Amino acid sequence: MDALYLGIDFGTSGCRASIIDNNKDLIAEHVISIPPTTSQKPGHHEQDPESWWAALQSLLEQAIPEGRINDIKAICIDGTSSTLLLCDKDGNPVSPALMYNDSRSREQAIDIGQYAPIDSPARGPGSSLAKLLYLDQQFPQACYALHQADWLSSKLTGIFGHSDENNCLKLGYDSNQQCWPDWIRSLDFNPDMLPVIHEPGQHLSTIDAEIAKQFGFSPDTLVIAGTTDSTAAFLACGANQTGEAMTCLGSTLVTKILSPVPVFSSRHGVYSHKILGRWLVGGASNSGGASLLKFFSIKEMESLSPLIKPEQKTGLDYYPLPGIGERFPVADPEYPPRMPESLPATNTQRAVIFQGLLEGISKIEKQAYDLLQQLGTPYPRQVFSTGGGSNNRAWNVIRQLTLDVPVFQSRHYQASYGVALLARNGHHQ
Repeated sequence: MDALYLGIDFGTSGCRASIIDNNKDLIAEHVISIPPTTSQKPGHHEQDPESWWAALQSLLEQAIPEGRINDIKAICIDGTSSTLLLCDKDGNPVSPALMYNDSRSREQAIDIGQYAPIDSPARGPGSSLAKLLYLDQQFPQACYALHQADWLSSKLTGIFGHSDENNCLKLGYDSNQQCWPDWIRSLDFNPDMLPVIHEPGQHLSTIDAEIAKQFGFSPDTLVIAGTTDSTAAFLACGANQTGEAMTCLGSTLVTKILSPVPVFSSRHGVYSHKILGRWLVGGASNSGGASLLKFFSIKEMESLSPLIKPEQKTGLDYYPLPGIGERFPVADPEYPPRMPESLPATNTQRAVIFQGLLEGISKIEKQAYDLLQQLGTPYPRQVFSTGGGSNNRAWNVIRQLTLDVPVFQSRHYQASYGVALLARNGHHQ
């Protein structure tokens, strides 16, 4: 039988597995839900890491075609950017996981601002580094600071304290110099908590013997260093030329473009990931599908979409956000959403509101690519679309009219497919 490669994507509400073969053909997919993020106070968003592990175990039990688990040669995991937890020397979580949009670490962000370069992605209350400093004060017994993908990969290998350079960008890692910068040691925490860094696609280790026995994997199965969810989605979409861009229309709006040079601007929430030897520049807005779900269910959006008239602009000036605070293209934790105060009764009227929200997110997408161009990247020559929102044809027409470039739905738009490609590449190294 042909070798198989397993990619696993963790988001905010679920995890997905994609299994591909040596020809990069998709063999199987499976999805498991995750308990929702809890938010006890404004700006607080956290999850229990053990719920991730429970979901991953269910995924491993259900996703792999019967009789083919021994054909899995490599596994790779991506996770939400800047989602961080602390754990002890044995990998047991000692803190909750603070999610990508948690902004409680404002005092710590001020401390970081005294030392970090002005364009460091580690600046700001949403950064992994700010979360590390905050959690370290609450849980001084911790040994390791790990992101979502780091911890889950380590659960598969049994070896903790390792990460990849994409996830660690907002933890302060310098991708240009390939090291932890000197300034980070000026902060009040134990730098031994920082993980060992690997390039995405490198070998971490073979799978832990007990995990292999539990699920039936070959003991030679490799666990490959992963990446962030949006970078994995870019790998999946098929863009591979300078100037080609990807917009992920998931819970959040993520824009990325292949650039000949890296761009960093913490003031604008712009950063660059190095992936497979190239620079991927972009940012992640808090706008996106989560904003739409405050007003419409997925089923209702499907029923309203045929009523939308993309060529007839509504004139509504919405800036859809699920709550207060924006990361990109505006970096402001106090940025207020502009949303409808209520919904009208009829479907025709509701469709206008829905279209206005889609127009608002599309304008944010345009603003994002305009800003990237101002900072040094090319303007997109075409945009590949991924995420659940990319299935909405009316929205894609609105986006193409707004961006004024061709917009395509990616053939493979799941981030899990992108990390399955990383697993395949890693196994072939």
